[in-house]
Amino acid sequence: MKKLVFSILLVMQVFFGIAQNNGSIKGVVLDSKTSKPLQNVVVTVQNSTLMSLTNSEGAFVLENVPIATVLVQLKSDSYSAQLLSIDLVSNSAVDLGTILLEEDVTLEQQLSLITITENDLGDDGTGSENTAGLLQATRDPFQQAAAFNWGQARFRIRGLDNEYGVTMINGVVMNKIIDGRPQWGNWGGLNDATRNQEFTMGSAPSDYTFGGALGTQEINTRASLFRKGSRVSFASTNTNYSWRVMGTHASGMDKNGWAYVISAGRRWAEEGYFEGTDYGANSVFASVEKRINDSHSINFTSIYAQNSRGRNSSNTDEITSIAGIKYNSFWGWQDGKKRNSRDRDVEEPLFMLSHFWKPSSKTNITTNISYQFGHIGNSRIDFQNAENPDPTYYRNLPSYYTSLYETNQGNIPSSVYQPGGLGGVLAPDLIGALNAKFLSTRQIDWDKMYRANTEFGGYDANGNEIRIASQSKYVLYEDRTEDKLLTANTIFNTQLADNVIMNGGFTFRRLNSANFQYLTDLLGGEFYSDIDNFQTGQAQQTDLNNENREVKVGDRFGYNYNLFANNIDAFTQFKFTYNKVDFYIAQSYARSSYQREGLYRNGIYPTSSFGKSEKLIFDNFGFKGGLTYKITGRHFLNFNGLYMSKAPSLRNAFPNARLNNFIIPSLDSELVSSFDASYIIRAPRFKARITGYYSKIQNATETSFFFAEGAFEDLDEDGGDAFVAEIVQGLDKLNIGAELGIEYQITSTIKATANAAYGQYTYANNPRVFLNNDNNAALNRPTLVNLGEASMKDYRQPGMPQQAYSLGLEYRDPKFWWIGANVNHLADNYLDVSSLLRTNSFFRDPASIGGLSFPEATEERARELLKQEKFDNFTLVNLVGGKSWRVSRETRSTVGFFASINNVFDVVYKTGGFEQARNANFRELNQDVSSGTPVFAPRYFYGFGRTYFVNFYYNF
Repeated sequence: MKKLVFSILLVMQVFFGIAQNNGSIKGVVLDSKTSKPLQNVVVTVQNSTLMSLTNSEGAFVLENVPIATVLVQLKSDSYSAQLLSIDLVSNSAVDLGTILLEEDVTLEQQLSLITITENDLGDDGTGSENTAGLLQATRDPFQQAAAFNWGQARFRIRGLDNEYGVTMINGVVMNKIIDGRPQWGNWGGLNDATRNQEFTMGSAPSDYTFGGALGTQEINTRASLFRKGSRVSFASTNTNYSWRVMGTHASGMDKNGWAYVISAGRRWAEEGYFEGTDYGANSVFASVEKRINDSHSINFTSIYAQNSRGRNSSNTDEITSIAGIKYNSFWGWQDGKKRNSRDRDVEEPLFMLSHFWKPSSKTNITTNISYQFGHIGNSRIDFQNAENPDPTYYRNLPSYYTSLYETNQGNIPSSVYQPGGLGGVLAPDLIGALNAKFLSTRQIDWDKMYRANTEFGGYDANGNEIRIASQSKYVLYEDRTEDKLLTANTIFNTQLADNVIMNGGFTFRRLNSANFQYLTDLLGGEFYSDIDNFQTGQAQQTDLNNENREVKVGDRFGYNYNLFANNIDAFTQFKFTYNKVDFYIAQSYARSSYQREGLYRNGIYPTSSFGKSEKLIFDNFGFKGGLTYKITGRHFLNFNGLYMSKAPSLRNAFPNARLNNFIIPSLDSELVSSFDASYIIRAPRFKARITGYYSKIQNATETSFFFAEGAFEDLDEDGGDAFVAEIVQGLDKLNIGAELGIEYQITSTIKATANAAYGQYTYANNPRVFLNNDNNAALNRPTLVNLGEASMKDYRQPGMPQQAYSLGLEYRDPKFWWIGANVNHLADNYLDVSSLLRTNSFFRDPASIGGLSFPEATEERARELLKQEKFDNFTLVNLVGGKSWRVSRETRSTVGFFASINNVFDVVYKTGGFEQARNANFRELNQDVSSGTPVFAPRYFYGFGRTYFVNFYYNF
């Protein structure tokens, strides 16, 4: 570090010694429709701290501009930004004259982007959604295609999960400590209030943070930045929700230095696109700013975004062929209404106080303190001494009875026999009869569970049956997380010399996360027994400090623990600007500490579950740099490189945090390296960017939970079956590819776009696999079993298209209506494969002494069974359009609408899926697959079919 600091100071000394003369730039900004001046337009010189706001006459002046070829950007709310390339001559004053800003008629597309998607493929309830659209309002054609055209297919830019990017509000990091991902639902439904955004791609420099390999997104809610006025809108759609209303008002800065913005929205649906997916969300936003003087301003932001939605199930091909792609096994009828058992509730208010300080014309310092609290809950049904209520439980599926192995056991149900003869005869159409049986019981039977939780108590005077509450066999509960997060940070940027800018920042975050099962509904019963029904003896007790508890609604049960995390990080960045070359260097340091505190003394782990765990500490460093070579004022070469270490996420530090304090052995930080090179053209009618990139993630850790059959030696005569936690450690991922974005203004009204993404995203090594088996505790054996390496190298990373192509055409009429169409082809999407099935344990017979290999196992057959499934390629056609009318020239009031139809031809396509690892050895998987109707086939998620979105708005 000392060498690095000395090197930086030396470099700075050299460049500070280079003198440059300064110039100035001025102009007047007008509305292109009305020719009226626009006030508070933000005018900046890129890669500098120089900034000016237009006055009431629309005029601006930029002083002390370095003598070079500079890029000047003009931005204003609801207008399309302009980027001007200007060549300054020594000591010159450039007058740009009149600059016209056009209303951004495509803004409605950006404000209408639906950000919450269902991609928890492993159903792990981690509390974060992913989204392909990084909610930015950039004009880069490639990023526009990635967000609005490919996002519906869960396209990921450069194949990277969003934990490798940074999302911020006012410079405060919004990525969750638990998994490193932003929780988009925390500001969902507040599109108007979060439209002021800056986005940097990949490891390019950001003024707010060191960033990551994917990019940074900064959402600015400072009240004075919002254009004065009001807006109301009403939308209808058939995606996650059906209806949306929003209203926003911005006061603008008054003569006393006050500005405020308020916004509210509601989204709801009795049923979304998939069956039984109810939706209800309420969002409120307020931002108030007080300008104390020219140097100091204080802003307070509050965000409340409550969201509740019913989730949809993943399904096997068998289930989909019977019940259709919209089938969802999570709901059932109750009192004439559809009730979903897998609701997801998010309610985490955010409060933020920001101080903006400008000690000089060349220095800005922003200090924030924020506090976020609330809960995330994922509901599900628990049961004891009762049948599994899931209609797609494997014993309820036709394949359970038609598989070769199961049919030999005589498991054909009596319901598919015809009457007559001794015991009846098999129905002529066995498959049809089994399918009909499944369809007749295809949803959750809430009434059956209520009856199981009550006892018959006779009849009332009207002859109605009386039911008396008893001990519940079925209950509804939430896996709940209640976080309290305190964040404090300072970000500064200063112009050290005419050609040198320094950015820096320091952030502290403290998290207290309570995690527990929360009983929400006894389903007609009186109480529920807090025991583990799958264990025996002492191991049944979830808390030996309070045995045989009887729990009721509002109680915690099952598991109960706290997670603590303290994070600090700091970064510095130096940007150098010259006539032909701009370059930057940046460095970061971060320290993370994690600890678990068990509040229950679990019967399986009586000595290792209660109290605090060992504290984990990770120190991490990052370095990045890049340069832009200006071939001309319109042609550029750009290069960026990054190398950093990254602490494992909190959820991946403990293999079984619900039950014990164990930590993953030899846990260490990830290593992330990336490089990209771009050729960029910025001409008045033609914009293009072609980029090649390389990213490598090393030493990643991933955890998952499932039931495995035949995974262990059969020492306790259970067939080696167990509910396990799988830990994949030391996993490397390699992402290489290219991006192309082209935009050509054919005429003043017609624009064409072409975009392409080609990637190859693979696993780059064979990681280690551990299984945590609670059953071993009763046998006095280690519960964490090392299965050795998994043969994962060269398998494709799952859950995203690795190729995407788009062609689009747009017409903008001078009378302020527009229409566009695009065709998108997506390819190379792969199934998520099981690491467990690719270890040597897959070939070991659990019933043999010493775990000998299955005699029938051959390399050729294993290769067939373990081949990664590639989904079918598909093509989607989308249509968009809108129209606006000027109501008043004096007030600039407008009314209008935006409409879109996605997937016009109703194409059916898979967006993701995963192998079920229940058949954890060769024999069981081979028997299942060989039947032709496998019971534990892969489960899939599907994209939306034909969908629409219509939004009407009034700006005044």
